[in-house]
Amino acid sequence: MKSNGNANPQLNIVADENIPGLETWFGNLGAITRIPGRTMSQTQLADADVLLVRSVTEVNQSLLEGTPVRFVGSCTIGTDHLDTAWLEAQGIAWSAAPGCNANSVVEYVFCALAALNVDWRGRSFGIVGCGNVGGLLQKKLHALQVPCKVYDPWLTENPDSSDLKSVLQQDIVCLHAPLVKDGPHPSLHMIDTAALAAIRPGTVLISAGRGAVIDNAALLERLRGKPDITTVLDVWENEPDIRTDLLARVDLGSPHIAGYSHDGKLAGTRMIRDALNRVLGWPEVAQPDTDAKAKPPVVSEQSGFAAIRELLLNVYDPRADDRRLRDAAAGDQSMVRSFDLLRKHYPQRLEFSHFKVQAPNLDDAARKQLAILGLN
Repeated sequence: MKSNGNANPQLNIVADENIPGLETWFGNLGAITRIPGRTMSQTQLADADVLLVRSVTEVNQSLLEGTPVRFVGSCTIGTDHLDTAWLEAQGIAWSAAPGCNANSVVEYVFCALAALNVDWRGRSFGIVGCGNVGGLLQKKLHALQVPCKVYDPWLTENPDSSDLKSVLQQDIVCLHAPLVKDGPHPSLHMIDTAALAAIRPGTVLISAGRGAVIDNAALLERLRGKPDITTVLDVWENEPDIRTDLLARVDLGSPHIAGYSHDGKLAGTRMIRDALNRVLGWPEVAQPDTDAKAKPPVVSEQSGFAAIRELLLNVYDPRADDRRLRDAAAGDQSMVRSFDLLRKHYPQRLEFSHFKVQAPNLDDAARKQLAILGLN
């Protein structure tokens, strides 16, 4: 990488066009070229020093061999799209942004439950995968005094640790495992026909980690033959070419946007800039002011869970994402193109902390629930 020091860097940066805050966080480092992440090619990286991606770009020898790229940053939490072993063997520094959108995904979970009119108070949760997202969900549930069981073979000391079958038998099951295809604990198709059979009627199943953790064909067969569970799918096998016949049978579907809050995406960009600074031996840069506009308060005249539900949906209603995805599936364009366009043009979604509540009929218990979720 060419640089005359932090005061006058000269880097060629190629970035996924869907990464926000590029000018804010990387604009002082050199030239930025934005291109679609899904179709990124080796030719486009012929002069690149730095490559910035999201989860849709497979970063491997095929993409990078023969290019001058010396740093790869993925502004997302996962790494299954990065061939990290090859990168390290070539001396190419890399970083992901673990935890950047964890709060966004947790808020998606509770808003999805609100959209389905599922009162989580008095229910039990099962969490599959307890890293940054699952761990934050577990922390929120403890604060809410909602019981939960956790399956994560990498974190056996977790106080809520249990076997997968027990976790799948809870009232609400949330899948947040990364996609691991080999090794001692693969997660590819972890939720297969047998695992789906263990899920009790009436269960709410929410998948907001990686699509291929669920065998989508097996899930479709379960919903065709025994449609007695409520399903929320934000992630799908073979994205963006998702199964529209499965979409037709789930209760809520969205185009892999659970972590797409404006706050979460900007946090990912900031974390990768910090990682690049460490590689170059530069100090951290000051965090700029957010470009999010102030929002009016959210209002409810109701009480109890009805008020909680209304307030959450006034901040973010995932049924709008569901409608857009179903409309796209019924449209003239291919699902592949439509899925990516929904992500590219996703409306700005702010997290709960940006909003104030006006709800005169809320009791203290409901106010405490909202405060724990981040809505004050």
